[in-house]
Amino acid sequence: MTAFIDIILSAGRSAVELSLFILLPVMVVMLSLMRLLEARGALDWLVARLAPVLKPVGLTGLGVFAALQISFVSFAAPMATLSMMEQRGASDRHLAATLSMVFAMAQANAALPMTTMGLHLGTTLLLSLAGGLLAAALTFHVFGRHLSTEETLLDDTLRHPLAESAKGILDVINRAGAEAFKIAIGAIPMLVLSLVVVTALRSLGAIDALTRLLAPALAAAAIDSALILPTLTKYLAGGTAMLGVMDEMRRSGQASVDFLNASAGFLISPFDIPGVAVLISAGRRVATVWKPAALGACIGIGLRTVGHLLA
Repeated sequence: MTAFIDIILSAGRSAVELSLFILLPVMVVMLSLMRLLEARGALDWLVARLAPVLKPVGLTGLGVFAALQISFVSFAAPMATLSMMEQRGASDRHLAATLSMVFAMAQANAALPMTTMGLHLGTTLLLSLAGGLLAAALTFHVFGRHLSTEETLLDDTLRHPLAESAKGILDVINRAGAEAFKIAIGAIPMLVLSLVVVTALRSLGAIDALTRLLAPALAAAAIDSALILPTLTKYLAGGTAMLGVMDEMRRSGQASVDFLNASAGFLISPFDIPGVAVLISAGRRVATVWKPAALGACIGIGLRTVGHLLA
């Protein structure tokens, strides 16, 4: 029992440090910048010019905004955009393409903090965009071609606060800070639980046993067996939990910078059990198109994986 309590305390300390000293500062700065650009109309300007270019891959103006949210806010941020698309009458086909793109892209709440561990952010964002666009295009034109194209879209813009004065700017920053704090604090329970489970499995020898079992197959495919732990954590507990595990692996010397960057393609995305569950809760029609969206996302993530390995 004493050993288990020690595991809980150690996991709790690591989770709080990661959340408050790495995740929180990064999210405060990025969210403040994102919300200020939004409030000053810069994002509206960008979306208006990108929407016609990205229309052939099945993305609308709101779809473009969802891509910015997943890249610079968090994996849950596109929920509001997906819900708004459904409420404003976007077609099932456009919903599926946007959802697939979000599934396939790198989530900011994992990618941005991992830059402190050595992740190459520029490469990650470029490959994330390429994977997201491929996923959207394949879903719109192939996997989701049977979906309805009927839409009653009346307005393709987002309503947001304006920052036309010093007080308005301060209000935007304060709201962004509160949002970042909510994200960071909300991540602590999952981080603690995942680190407790992972540490306990290590202590019991389960991870070593699984590694020995899979070692021949992984060696034949030239895959590092160290990927087993972060992969299991990511797809069962989500990207934030994977962030905690990867931080522990970097501290203990089990994961190098090259290892981190090579595995980023399939480890950093919201396409996992918690991520899918959260995103499809955005609306009834969003939930009905998750299967074609998932098929497109798999290929988009595959492209990102190959890109990171080559890079």
